Amino acid sequence: MAKDEKTSKAIASIASKALKDPKSITTAEIKKLAATALTQAADKPKTTAKKAAAKKAPAKKPAAKKPAAKVTAKKATKKR
Repeated sequence: MAKDEKTSKAIASIASKALKDPKSITTAEIKKLAATALTQAADKPKTTAKKAAAKKAPAKKPAAKKPAAKVTAKKATKKR
C-alpha cells in the first residue's frame, strides 16, 4: 500500500450508501468496494528463504509396525 492512497469520493459514497441500506447497492458496487479495501490493506511482509524453509518441517516417516506376536496353541493332551 502506498502512503498517499486515499479512497475516492465515488467509493466513499458507495460505502455510505451500503451502510445506510445494504440491499440498495449492486453487485458491481460491492466488487468496487472489495477491490478498494484489498488494495488499501497493508502489504504482507516478505518471507525470506530461511523462514520459508523453517516453516516446512521435514515429514516424519511413519513408525514401522511391529509384527504381531505369534500365538501358538498348545495341543490339549488328555491324561488317562
